[in-house]
Amino acid sequence: MAEDILVNVTPQETRVAVVENGVAQELHIERTASRGLVGNIYMGRVARVLPGMQSAFVEIGLERAAFLHVADIWEERGNGDGQRPIEKILAEGQPLMVQVVKDPIGTKGARLSTQISIAGRMLVYLPHDPHIGISQRIEDEAERRTLREKLARELPPDERGGFIIRTMAEAASESELAADVHYLRRLWQDIQARAATAAAPSLLYQDLSLAQRVLRDLAGEQTGRILVDSRENFAKLAAFARDYVQPVAGKLEHYAGERPLFDLYNIEAEIEKALARRVDLKSGGYLIIDQTEAMTTVDVNTGGFVGVRNFDDTIFKTNLEAAQAIARQLRLRNLGGIIIVDFIDMENEAHRAAVLAEFGKALAKDRTRMTVSGFTQLGLVEMTRKRTRESLAHVLCEPCPTCQGRGEVKTARTVCYEILREILREARQFRDAREFRILASQPVIDLFLEEESQSLAMLGDFIGRPISLAVETSYPQEQFDVVLT
Repeated sequence: MAEDILVNVTPQETRVAVVENGVAQELHIERTASRGLVGNIYMGRVARVLPGMQSAFVEIGLERAAFLHVADIWEERGNGDGQRPIEKILAEGQPLMVQVVKDPIGTKGARLSTQISIAGRMLVYLPHDPHIGISQRIEDEAERRTLREKLARELPPDERGGFIIRTMAEAASESELAADVHYLRRLWQDIQARAATAAAPSLLYQDLSLAQRVLRDLAGEQTGRILVDSRENFAKLAAFARDYVQPVAGKLEHYAGERPLFDLYNIEAEIEKALARRVDLKSGGYLIIDQTEAMTTVDVNTGGFVGVRNFDDTIFKTNLEAAQAIARQLRLRNLGGIIIVDFIDMENEAHRAAVLAEFGKALAKDRTRMTVSGFTQLGLVEMTRKRTRESLAHVLCEPCPTCQGRGEVKTARTVCYEILREILREARQFRDAREFRILASQPVIDLFLEEESQSLAMLGDFIGRPISLAVETSYPQEQFDVVLT
């Protein structure tokens, strides 16, 4: 089924939506401010060699010099003669091609390596390391052997580098592997050509932007159109596609309409829905999705849906619809790790098998690797989905400063009682205080003036000192202060 890819570009961020039948299936967001340096390749200049630390500082054009340890110098590690000391390998002022393996943090500069690795969709290219490796996540020995044989057939006779077959290459065809080999070799040739003329320090290669990764990783035969709403970025993507991913070059289109691209396809509304706990189903049922550190849970409810025949029929139809909706929400929200789905209990084994089959069919559209177990004794479906990037909620949101991510706050009455206990505690500790003033939010003060006024009066009589009230409009409901005068 054909899908469209929408690319919305602003100076601050790039957003990509994958749309199928007019409905958003995936959302990807990359912010300019949070783009790291890992993967970037530079022509650097050795600034200082430190024999005592067996390391060197290398200028690569950043605010602080980057750090290179002798163990990360590939040429010496790979020659089989043992590790020479760094002072015999590098000299101050020497130009050196390096790649960032760790972003700068605080006062520490970036961490570097001279072993270059360039990631493609299916493969990682190692120009200096002539061997073929396979991701450990591909566990089936027959599949590993088949992939190695497929790749070996696609390597040109003059290839001196090596490749690592990524998890995504599991069950990849020879044509897909060949396309990745061609793309990565062409990229490395361009980097070498730039390095031959570049003055140190200078950037030779920047890891692909989100829009470029979309052309490399997401676009394919199933893609109908790729709409880009920025003329400048459309031209850059068209040039990139012509050079590296020619099959998708003809699918690129510049969107010049007056109405924003994401508004036209209702993507903005889909983003808001994807951040909510509750997802309504067309039948009247709904899902509750809760994301925690340990796992994500999905609870299916019938809501207002009443089946035409009986209650079992209602449950079955709700679960079938939920199976499709859950698969879409996992892609849309990019939920990873352990996921527990609590379908509505079904006693009919045929119904359970049908729902599980529907769920598996809906999940088959997902590009991310996952495993799904059947129903457990408790009637839950357990699954895992590989974490490939931050979830949509983690990219766009942060924990609530009022509830600290709990998802709920103490009631005004609970806070009132906490304040009463605090005043009693302080009255015993500070016996020379003349008055206690309560600073709290409007709902808490209102409760003290109405239903809890007697409690406040009784406490004032008990401690023998007056208690006054003041509203602090900037305070959330849980925050309060007791001021002694």
